[in-house]
Amino acid sequence: MDQMKYICIFALYACLVGCYAMHPSSGGGGATELAEDARTVDPEDIALPFGYRIEAVAMGLTFPTGVTFDEKGNIYVVEAGYSYGEVWETPRLLRVRDGQLEVIAEGGKNGPWTGATRHGGAFFVAEGGELNGGRILRITDDGKIAVIADQLPSRGDHHTNGPAVGNDGLIYFGIGTATNSGIVGEDNLRFGWLKRYPDFHDTACRDVRLAGENFRTKDVVKGEGEVATGAFVPFGTTTSKGQVIKGRVPCNGAILRVKPEGGDLELVAWGFRNPFGLAFSPDGELFVTDNGYDDRGSRPVFGAGDPLWLVKQGTWYGWPDYSAGLRLDEGNQFKPFLHEKPRLLLSEYPNHPPNPAAILPVHASANGFDFSRSDNFGHRGEAFVAEFGDQSPPTGKSLGAVGFKVVRVDVRTGVIHEFAANKGKTTGPASAQGSKGLERPVAARFDPSGEALYVVDFGILKETAKGTVPQQKTGVLWRITRELK
Repeated sequence: MDQMKYICIFALYACLVGCYAMHPSSGGGGATELAEDARTVDPEDIALPFGYRIEAVAMGLTFPTGVTFDEKGNIYVVEAGYSYGEVWETPRLLRVRDGQLEVIAEGGKNGPWTGATRHGGAFFVAEGGELNGGRILRITDDGKIAVIADQLPSRGDHHTNGPAVGNDGLIYFGIGTATNSGIVGEDNLRFGWLKRYPDFHDTACRDVRLAGENFRTKDVVKGEGEVATGAFVPFGTTTSKGQVIKGRVPCNGAILRVKPEGGDLELVAWGFRNPFGLAFSPDGELFVTDNGYDDRGSRPVFGAGDPLWLVKQGTWYGWPDYSAGLRLDEGNQFKPFLHEKPRLLLSEYPNHPPNPAAILPVHASANGFDFSRSDNFGHRGEAFVAEFGDQSPPTGKSLGAVGFKVVRVDVRTGVIHEFAANKGKTTGPASAQGSKGLERPVAARFDPSGEALYVVDFGILKETAKGTVPQQKTGVLWRITRELK
């Protein structure tokens, strides 16, 4: 009987694996249709809980990534100036008034600007640093820009993100990793930066001791032959067992903080992959959304969700060997199809990574978020998270669209509820559904009253076999309010 049971289980597993292997990727990014004309919207195409309503307050934005407010409640939006697909525009800080856009400040060719906050009568903007390294900018109301942090190592896959202001008055921000999982490889050439900066790689925040694992790949820099590459080193450089990589600040996969006037950077926590969204809870605790590993590159990782972390000073959160508190070589949970399970890169760890407050879906791209602090809006103390949506197939196969919505998360229990999503039987961006609802929510933030939730919608972005294709002037700023009886 036992033998027959195991035969049946193996047959079922083989069937599931075979079906997965034969089924093409059908994520939302691949299904997206590019608009030939300006995007039109209809709030009626978006489902919300009873008693809530949504409206578009600004349209025609190009790659918007963040929203913030001044002391009078005026609305400001950040346009990134850069999108995956190597599309370059001018990063801008815009004031929104009656649907019209007024330019407050413009940046140069070093985007993306990934978010903004207001503090002490000025704006603080995270400049991603795709060409010249990341920076934190202080922008006054008359558009003058001062740099309070620069030379941040964010020329790779992920950028300088945030920022957020703590109760201590300091500016907190994140820096993503240069790579998917610690190894520079062929996938980084497709992102564009490996050709520009062949010596760029991840920088550790503290000294780390390596396991000495090296990964062979095509020599995409020279265009012929093969090379082997280890962790935290440039493409084509090998490492040895027991080798120590010296840490320094600034570094990758980290949360840092700096005084509003600038000065030395302080490490808050590290071991993240792409800490994109930062927000403080009503109790003053720092939380961060962290984009999980992709199934790509020399060290692909399958099935890694997006953790929402409670950040504690000095803690290491697991990258590049853990996902949401689980080691990558435990069982077969993270083993890609037809690949070995991920080999561990470090031989020892600063601490055992904590468990996340919540885990959002694989490839959802959990990004900017905020906490409700108003009983009038409801769900006080819960986090409202914008899910940008999957970018399959480049990030890995997806059998259906994931994300493209706003969810609310009870950070005490980890329970996730859908809050704002396109109507219909299937998940996906509006352009793929033939509707006029949400496309790619990238940030969510409450206004100073706490009674209106603003959702930044990046716009139309399609994934093709030749790369990522974003559509300019299709971004939207939405506002969600509650109709009290």
